[in-house]
Amino acid sequence: MNGLDAGEKIMEEERDQDRPHEECGVFAVYGHEEASRVTFFGLFALQHRGQESAGIAVADGCQVLAHKGMGLASEVFREEILGKLPGRLAIGHVRYSTTGSSVLSNAQPFLVHHADEYYALAHNGNLINALELRAELEERGSIFQSTMDSEVIVHLMAPHLKAGIEEALTKALAQVQGAYSIVMLTRNQVIAVRDPRGFRPLSLGRLNGGWVVSSETCAFELVGARYVRDVLPGEIVIIDEKGLHSLTPFPNVRPSHCIFELIYFSRPDSQVFGQNVYLCRKRLGHRLALEYRPEVDFVMPFPDSGNYAALGYAEESKLPFEMGMIRNHYVGRTFIQPSQAMRDFGVRVKLNPVQPLIEGKKIVIVEDSIIRGTTSRNRVRRLRESGAGEIHMVVSCPPTRHPCPYGIDFSMRGELIAAEQDEAAIASFIGLDGLHYLSLEGMVQATGMGREHFCLACYSGDYPLPPPKTLGKFCLEGRV
Repeated sequence: MNGLDAGEKIMEEERDQDRPHEECGVFAVYGHEEASRVTFFGLFALQHRGQESAGIAVADGCQVLAHKGMGLASEVFREEILGKLPGRLAIGHVRYSTTGSSVLSNAQPFLVHHADEYYALAHNGNLINALELRAELEERGSIFQSTMDSEVIVHLMAPHLKAGIEEALTKALAQVQGAYSIVMLTRNQVIAVRDPRGFRPLSLGRLNGGWVVSSETCAFELVGARYVRDVLPGEIVIIDEKGLHSLTPFPNVRPSHCIFELIYFSRPDSQVFGQNVYLCRKRLGHRLALEYRPEVDFVMPFPDSGNYAALGYAEESKLPFEMGMIRNHYVGRTFIQPSQAMRDFGVRVKLNPVQPLIEGKKIVIVEDSIIRGTTSRNRVRRLRESGAGEIHMVVSCPPTRHPCPYGIDFSMRGELIAAEQDEAAIASFIGLDGLHYLSLEGMVQATGMGREHFCLACYSGDYPLPPPKTLGKFCLEGRV
């Protein structure tokens, strides 16, 4: 991210070291008098999916207006700004960059004016052939305003727009490969699209006779909408004055839902891929307890990521559940710069141990993932300093050994501790007395769905779409 002061950089290190990041969240409204305001609250509910930038585009039947900026939705949008975005149709976007740098020109929705029509597009996912397509388009004379792969879609649509939006979208998306959940806006239409493999979630809901679209159903609850169904993999949904109609122009392929949505990304109060995320994470914890149960005094998570799997683990193991570390929920985005003496500031400001609870005790920590291992190491050291007797860790997914080209930020093999080290070496690095990852079979079984529904490439290396050797910062050999 650009423009961080020293205090923020320390916090970025603490936040990012061991946590995988989703790339974006999208939201759309059709047929509401305060579409921009509803979209703002939708983005507020989806803020966990991206904190770098936020944007809203709104249509009133005559024109499309947009506002976007760097930061959280609550920082980008104030009352006076929403008041300048009138209309009954809107789309919105929150971003965490996986393709394109973190600058305002890469904030979405992306808006263009072409042949007397406006087109705004917001995209969640990653196109694995974006660089190749971009090079071909530039060779033919296209001029790009950003480094986002999302802009490629608009350029691919342009030659076909005379035949209508349906034809243009179908022709454009037939050329792209990868993960995408898209919302689009014209002066009179809202459009939602999901890639044929359904990597990322996208749902439809009803609100006071109108329609809403969201990356996650938790946003429906906040704005008072009713969940109707998921946008199907490979489906194009067009909403206009005639109602909702659906196209399925692409060949059927095996679904490849990103299982990390259920393990970590999605909010626990969402329905994703037909599953309640909260209950799924509890089942992951139950499976962990069946596979590995050291003799300990209690179970604890590092809040908030491991909370729900830890509840399941405690239920299955009949062990007490404790909050051995307390999270400071009032940590802001900007801090007074710490002194050099405050070397552990980044670790201590967010989580702090409850020493009388921990001292002399044997503990099992339930985590949802280990990516690089450095943040886990710092937190375990804090527990040791508080007098913990033994520290074990269980992880509610298998070791993450392979990079993801479909929109998760562990994009290089060298970023993944499990790619180079076995379980014993990882336990030693973090400072644990024992470490156990959930088996692949146990993880899939806990979802209540078959293995054939998921992309498991980050664990197995079996990619549903062959990844490029290099795509921007994506490199399977760990080199940029």
